[in-house]
Amino acid sequence: MSTKHQVTAEAISFIENVTYTDLPAEALRVGKRCMIDTLGLYLAGGLEHSVQMLARDAVETGGREDAFVIAAGRKKAPAALAARVLATAGHAHDWDDTQVSHDPAHVYGLLTHPSCPPLTAALVMSQKLGNVDGKQFMTAFQTGFEVECKISEWMKPVHYRRGHHTSGTVGTFGAAATAAKLLGLKGETLAHALGIAASFAAGIRCNFGTMTKPLHVGRAAENGVTAALLAAKGFTADPAALDGPWGFFAVMGEGATESKFAQGFGKQLTIIEPGVSIKPYPSGILTHQSMDAMMALVTKHDLKPEEIVEIRFYAGKNIIEPIRYPVAVNHLQAKFSMPALLCMIAIKRRASHHEFMDAFVAGEQMQDLQRRTSVHLDAEIDAKGYDLIRSRIEVTTKDGRTLVEWADERYRGGPLNPISDADLEGKFRMCAEGAIDDAAQARLLDMVRTLETMSNATALSDAMVYDSI
Repeated sequence: MSTKHQVTAEAISFIENVTYTDLPAEALRVGKRCMIDTLGLYLAGGLEHSVQMLARDAVETGGREDAFVIAAGRKKAPAALAARVLATAGHAHDWDDTQVSHDPAHVYGLLTHPSCPPLTAALVMSQKLGNVDGKQFMTAFQTGFEVECKISEWMKPVHYRRGHHTSGTVGTFGAAATAAKLLGLKGETLAHALGIAASFAAGIRCNFGTMTKPLHVGRAAENGVTAALLAAKGFTADPAALDGPWGFFAVMGEGATESKFAQGFGKQLTIIEPGVSIKPYPSGILTHQSMDAMMALVTKHDLKPEEIVEIRFYAGKNIIEPIRYPVAVNHLQAKFSMPALLCMIAIKRRASHHEFMDAFVAGEQMQDLQRRTSVHLDAEIDAKGYDLIRSRIEVTTKDGRTLVEWADERYRGGPLNPISDADLEGKFRMCAEGAIDDAAQARLLDMVRTLETMSNATALSDAMVYDSI
């Protein structure tokens, strides 16, 4: 590891010194959008069976009443345990935002889901501490977001390619940095928090398509909060755990792209440049351009599902390898199944969390059409590289037509083609449906929009209270 840049020390300096006044207006604007998006996903996730199991476990385990357990009414649990449930809820639908990278060495979109770990840590720690105002809350969130994203950007792509789930591994640092910022950790104590987080970081991609995939993010938030709390009590770790031959970069990713270290933490906040994508669909980001293409195809030709004989999907390895289920039998597998996602669009002409239900995915119509959908590695598409998501869809109809649609390489939801504030609010309200009523939704939206005036950030968590267990 380079001696010019001691990355752990530079992360510590950034966490210690960044203030609200250092945050540009654009960072605050995008940060609020990320918060609105993620808050809605917490609410939707709390209605999921997997999260309800975790919520019941947290309530049964009990302990110090630091923070609300999502979906458990006004029941509380220790901060780290509440964070586990809340962050799992935030990632339960795989609909949370994603970090953008312009590095062609990275498989586009496969960096991290940056908001959920630090926002979760900010929510539970603000409840535990009780004296966090809106500006402190935003500063802590942005601190964790930046630390998480820079570590993710600097990691070599082999980290993800060989099976690590970055949102679980690097997300741990995002939560730890946010919690440490709110706790006021400095110097050696802060270094120990990052060192503990480095040993806690985990998550492997074999669990994609199962309940454990969103639990990776739950554990990242839980472990990050735990790391900061343990360090605050005097627990020690290596004070330079990102660096060196046995540090996080070396062990988890065969090193880092050291030429990027000069970017530094906070010199140009990642939340501004390259930016963040807010997902239009609750599935892997690599699928969205193709889903939009399928939507364009069925609407352009007014194609009915009963008119389809066969669907053929062509793409490079960057889509085909991680989106791996040839036929999805439940909603979790459907998030990582190109046939399921294309068929969902063909049948329903939409793909919200209401379509990602086991009964629909396993139903006769979806199962039949999925089995008439094939996925093909296209050498020409693959040779163009992974800087953008490229794919082609061909549909054969019963009347003998072959309909073709190419995916738009400009990602809808990404910085070059962002979803509007109105569409973001629509997504939030769709996610909150069934969890909190319209009036509570409006209050929560208003709180985020006026966050800098909030005297006590616990009001955000109060507004999300509901009971589904």
